[in-house]
Amino acid sequence: MDNLLQKNLRDAGLTENEAAVYLASLEMGETSVSRLAKKAGVKRTTTYLVLDSLKEKGLINTIKKNKMLAFYAEDPRKIHEMLEKRKENIDKIMPQLLAFSNLIDKKPEIRYFDGTDGIKEVYRDSLKYPDREMLTWYSETYSTHFDEKFFFEDYIPKRIKKKIWVRAILPDNEIIRKLISSDEEHLRKSKLIAKEKYHISIEMNMYGNNKVGIVSYQEQFGIIIESQKIYDSLKNIFEIMWELLPENKNI
Repeated sequence: MDNLLQKNLRDAGLTENEAAVYLASLEMGETSVSRLAKKAGVKRTTTYLVLDSLKEKGLINTIKKNKMLAFYAEDPRKIHEMLEKRKENIDKIMPQLLAFSNLIDKKPEIRYFDGTDGIKEVYRDSLKYPDREMLTWYSETYSTHFDEKFFFEDYIPKRIKKKIWVRAILPDNEIIRKLISSDEEHLRKSKLIAKEKYHISIEMNMYGNNKVGIVSYQEQFGIIIESQKIYDSLKNIFEIMWELLPENKNI
């Protein structure tokens, strides 16, 4: 039983010697250092240090008895008070600790998705963030290397329902001009780059404030990168390009 109690006291924050001395004090009542040390199985010199520590925690007190200093254990409920006080102190500094945590560089989380179904999962992940904007560099290869029905019958209707707006940068060609003719209906705003200058053969989506979805239709795979720094950097590049591009005309 003592071993179990000592373990529980250690779990509550006492050291092994503190737990042993405190339990011995509870059992013996007012007693001397030498008797406590013997009962607890702790060296007498160490017991003095342990008693000082327990006094600081409010778990041991002293009284003069027959001109001798006697030690006695305080009410065990003091342990609960000690833990509550510790919790209050931690709660006070938690905002600062979290602030420091946010400053620490963290490795990005990268998930790989294979095949047509994998690419669909990359897009479906963006649907988890309703009422937000998504930024996209389009690739026209979706029309020749992917299932267009997925976009027009599944993904886009769900995106519209969740009120996820899109700003897209695309190559200027016949396929894309036909696509963006429905921009308003599809909650999308587009800007075009001359096709001879646009050599992006993958599609990149920035969404959720820290996620980047990358798909290669021709190579049949997709990646989701969760990284604040990568997201912020790509978003900055997108915004610079968007600002420099003219509004679409004659669409």
